[in-house]
Amino acid sequence: MESHINISYGKSAFQKLEEKLTSKQYSSVFVLVDNNTKVCCLNLFFQHFTTEVKAVLSIIAGEENKNLGTCEKLWKDLSSHSADRNSVLINLGGGVVTDLGGFVACTYKRGIDFYNIPTTLLGMVDASVGGKTGIDLGSLKNQIGIIREPQGVIIETDWLKTLPQQELRSGFAEMLKHGLIANPIYWNKLKKLDKLTPKVLKYFIKQSINEKTRIVKKDPNERGLRKILNFGHTLGHAIESFYLGNTKNLRLLHGEAIAIGMVLEAYLSSHCSGLKMAAVKEIKKTFDCFFPKVNFTIEDQAEILNLLNHDKKNKDGRINFVLLKEIGKTNIDVEVPKELFKKAFEFYQSA
Repeated sequence: MESHINISYGKSAFQKLEEKLTSKQYSSVFVLVDNNTKVCCLNLFFQHFTTEVKAVLSIIAGEENKNLGTCEKLWKDLSSHSADRNSVLINLGGGVVTDLGGFVACTYKRGIDFYNIPTTLLGMVDASVGGKTGIDLGSLKNQIGIIREPQGVIIETDWLKTLPQQELRSGFAEMLKHGLIANPIYWNKLKKLDKLTPKVLKYFIKQSINEKTRIVKKDPNERGLRKILNFGHTLGHAIESFYLGNTKNLRLLHGEAIAIGMVLEAYLSSHCSGLKMAAVKEIKKTFDCFFPKVNFTIEDQAEILNLLNHDKKNKDGRINFVLLKEIGKTNIDVEVPKELFKKAFEFYQSA
């Protein structure tokens, strides 16, 4: 059964949103922001959105706040404002806001409608599209959640002007992934970019969204094909969880951790999935051009590998990887010999 994904682009999408809200006769409208989007995006939102909003709800930005405590705060906020089952929540923010806001909406009074308006590149090309909502369990990524499509997603690239370079890099990693798993022509276009700016990136956003939605529509509940979107995410999520859960000063955004994961898993692909070493080196060279290198000690690697035991794709104690056969083609549910992990980290950290 194919999933229906309703995505609108540009400023005209706000009028369509308001028309849809009117037609559905919601009893009350709520907007969720974090402390960043409250400052950088909320005023621009209200320039295009004139429907009465009962309350703007706010959370503290950052993956470390994507947890049950924040959900409880928002459920109480909705309840204190008398939100009922015919209320609607508009999530205005990056991946944390759309992940968590979607989960809060799905669970409040057993489910209210929600819409996503992503304001980061990562949110636009990945987090807000595809229906995955969820929160972290401690430092373990996305352990609790529901797959449910929003009523609609609005993509407005003007939000990108508010982002620092680190946020643009984070989203760009997911765009590169779309090329690697499904479209070598798209990969070749992206790897040739000489700089990441909103002006350059906005021309590729729709293609990345199309690549993801094409996959999600065919397999909304991740029983088969959709698993390919997890390339780089097995080790990438473990790396992200490692930095969330320790006292090191380094902070990695989701896409930065996934970028490392893709280089590591490209190396594993050469041993377990038939990817040619020339392609592995091409992938590493591309990511090295766009992302700063992170140093992992032997102790770091051991902790990261231990976190693999909590990966959501695991089955019967097996750690399952998505690996590349070639650029644009994948294998799913691949088991990797543990002795290859050390070599993969050595390859990533090599010059």
